[in-house]
Amino acid sequence: MSAPLRRAEAFCSRFGLRAPILLAPMASTCPPALSVAVAKAGGLGGCGALMMQPDEIAAWTRTVRAGSNGAFQINTWIPDPAPVRDPDHEARVREFLGRWGPPVPPEAGDAGLPDFEVQCQAILDAGPTVISSIMGLYPPAFVAAMKARSIAWFAAVTTVAEARAAEAAGADAVVAQGAEAGGHRGSFEAGEAERLQVGLFALLPAVADSVSVPVIAAGGIADARGVAAALTLGASAVQIGTGFLRCPEAGLHPAYADALGRASPEDTMLTRAFTGRAARSLATHYVRAAASGDAPSPAPYPVQRALVAAMRAQAQAAGDVQRMQTWAGQSAGLASAEPAGEVVRRCWEGAKALLS
Repeated sequence: MSAPLRRAEAFCSRFGLRAPILLAPMASTCPPALSVAVAKAGGLGGCGALMMQPDEIAAWTRTVRAGSNGAFQINTWIPDPAPVRDPDHEARVREFLGRWGPPVPPEAGDAGLPDFEVQCQAILDAGPTVISSIMGLYPPAFVAAMKARSIAWFAAVTTVAEARAAEAAGADAVVAQGAEAGGHRGSFEAGEAERLQVGLFALLPAVADSVSVPVIAAGGIADARGVAAALTLGASAVQIGTGFLRCPEAGLHPAYADALGRASPEDTMLTRAFTGRAARSLATHYVRAAASGDAPSPAPYPVQRALVAAMRAQAQAAGDVQRMQTWAGQSAGLASAEPAGEVVRRCWEGAKALLS
């Protein structure tokens, strides 16, 4: 067996998997059915709990466990500092958004996020195989609580320095997120997310050479070739997000799923126009307009998320992909409209054949 395959098999043995394929824990796009399908195929299911209340986390967990005895991770963000509000600037953002959707009232930006500490306790109570973090590191007390319950901690990182910090803080594995990845950049400092855009093929071997814990590769992986390349470059497993979004179990709006299937790598771009945090999206009409010189800069996170909510809801109801929130990695065009279990099997069997 080759060294990359031995490394992957060791990871699978440690975390109770048959395939080193992880479903990215994407907020709002990880329904239980998707994790059940991935887990049944031997991979690791995933839940992005960012916007979920404790009862929703518990319900998601019960549904997944009822459908599969497989492993899964639950993820939430490390909170940003409280945003600095600017009413005049927010008024300009609301006026701009009013051209793309319904009028946005002044109080729309006041909508908050779930309580982080309460959320963390709910995730602990759920007892997943893995709790994962993004946008920073969990506080020491929470790390100790995870370890006391034999729950592993996977920390998403975007630089070598972040990977070293995560290992020093007690992470059991690091998820090296390349700039190709769809959705939010996991940078510890929000202001660095756009400046430090390291591609996965440069980031992955550098991180693997810098830490002793397993490294999970994320960003632009959607087929067996990507899995094999990541394992060759030092990963023990891969995390796939966009590559699962066209699966029927994802329940994505057909207009969004079809747009992913048509996308070339250059059809995505980084934007703060949906949440105030940098994230990779399809380059839709709204995203391009928000990046134009005459558009106001987005409000800070999470104010922008709240301001955009009405437009997103209207676009979803209308099936208007040009205004939907359409996170997409640069390999979106490789995503296939087949059952998630088939994606897991195809990626892993194909990777093993390439690495044998």
